[in-house]
Amino acid sequence: LISGCRHHDRGRQGDCSPHQGEILPPHQHFRSFTPKQALLLQSFSKFCLCSLTMSGLLGSMADVPKDLLAEVKKLEEQFTVPTEKLKQISKHFISELEKGLSVDGGSIPMNPTWVMSFPDGYETGTYLALDMGGTNLRVCEITLTDVKSEFDIIQSKYRMPEELKTGQSDELWEYIADCLAQFIETHHPDHPQSQKIPLGFTFSYPATQNYIDEGILQRWTKGFDIAGVEGQNVVPFLEAALAARNVPIKLSALINDTTGTLIASAYTDTKMKIGCIFGTGCNAAYMENCGSIPKLAHMNLPPDTPMAINCEWGAFDNEHKVLPRTPYDIIIDKDSPRPGQQAFEKMIAGLYLGEIFRLVLVDLHDNKAVHIFENQDIAKLRKAYTLDSSFLSAIEDDPFENLQETSDLFLSKLNLKATRPELELIRRLAELIGTRAARLSACGVAAICMKKGYESCHVGADGSVFNKYPHFKARGAQALREILDWPAKTSTKEEDPIEILAAEDGSGVGAALIAALTLKRVQQGNMAGILNPENFK
Repeated sequence: LISGCRHHDRGRQGDCSPHQGEILPPHQHFRSFTPKQALLLQSFSKFCLCSLTMSGLLGSMADVPKDLLAEVKKLEEQFTVPTEKLKQISKHFISELEKGLSVDGGSIPMNPTWVMSFPDGYETGTYLALDMGGTNLRVCEITLTDVKSEFDIIQSKYRMPEELKTGQSDELWEYIADCLAQFIETHHPDHPQSQKIPLGFTFSYPATQNYIDEGILQRWTKGFDIAGVEGQNVVPFLEAALAARNVPIKLSALINDTTGTLIASAYTDTKMKIGCIFGTGCNAAYMENCGSIPKLAHMNLPPDTPMAINCEWGAFDNEHKVLPRTPYDIIIDKDSPRPGQQAFEKMIAGLYLGEIFRLVLVDLHDNKAVHIFENQDIAKLRKAYTLDSSFLSAIEDDPFENLQETSDLFLSKLNLKATRPELELIRRLAELIGTRAARLSACGVAAICMKKGYESCHVGADGSVFNKYPHFKARGAQALREILDWPAKTSTKEEDPIEILAAEDGSGVGAALIAALTLKRVQQGNMAGILNPENFK
């Protein structure tokens, strides 16, 4: 029984073995036992761990043929990012952030959002938030209470019909207006038409914002392809549909989900200085001083006025100066809908991790000097983007010494029967790709912290990769420690000076808070970045 277990975090950089004498929680050792059985086995395992470590885990690559071992070594050289490289990337990242804020601009857009303050926790009132995703439409009512940093939320989800995503523009906005009308009818049937509820609209598609209540769609993503919207301000479309139905709503702010993540996280934690998304894509937002944004100099804003910047940092290093791209990264870029763009995102975002993994395996199979999946049909593996980041997550999460779950996964998903040596290579490859993504993601966080002089702060992060990918948080934290040269911890309870923590609901609570902050500053006479002042009366 005991020899069937496997150390749960085999993915530390450059370390495939457990710490000597480390006993893991019972659920990590024994997935198929009851808690009582697991505890009994765990107590027994204390006596066997030493021999288990020597005979089992440390020797797990011993039976791997030389051709596969040589490939593992090559892959480790290609995908491992050492400390000095992380520091070089972070330094270049700072200069690219600065360039994006300049008049001429750069690869990283660094979009001003017209969110001009952090919440203080004392905001009050009732606001609506509309989150327009690729699969669902979410409508939230957020009540900011009299208790500091507390809120109540009511929310409803509506399916986004696939036919609307490629239909007529009017049909999309009418459907959204119908959902908002239904929400108000359900929760406030007697709400007077004359009292319009302020709305924060989370529109997470590339958009130009010259004002906080404007969003000019640059291009559709997430499966949308509706003619006549790209290059247009989307706000009047929604407002016209709401007006036609007499829905008592006024749009106060259009936001990106990353900016919402920053503001929502800062509402409940005053140490929050950066908001990040590590999911299907990647992005960050932080608060800059207007005096440090040359491209806003013509606005004559007070230099110490804060301005949230939506970095759109997936475009970092589009010039390919510092990121350690492998041949597989180059293929992904070449075959993507937008070659030469989103270089950083293509190395760390969930959309691409599974594809990098797939390309490596296909390459190994097609290499005559390497013997992998011999005499098997790899047709399913040859299909582009057939594997997503959850596939790699499952491999890294496999707790068994014989990698049984990984074996089952390959059989069910790809119709491939992997040998034990092949499974070892598969596991190591997943670790290398996942670890590289986490370590590179830390470069962006470190760059903002160094640029702003943050020696101690919290970073709010959201997204499927951050929340669900095994060891992503720990690997990112370790990379941050290396880049910023922190001294070794004196105890396990000691916190890192800069911590990346789970964020609050950016697209819901964040949107409502930004609507509240915008109304508040307009009432104080700050009309910067307001297109329609009548919506704020």
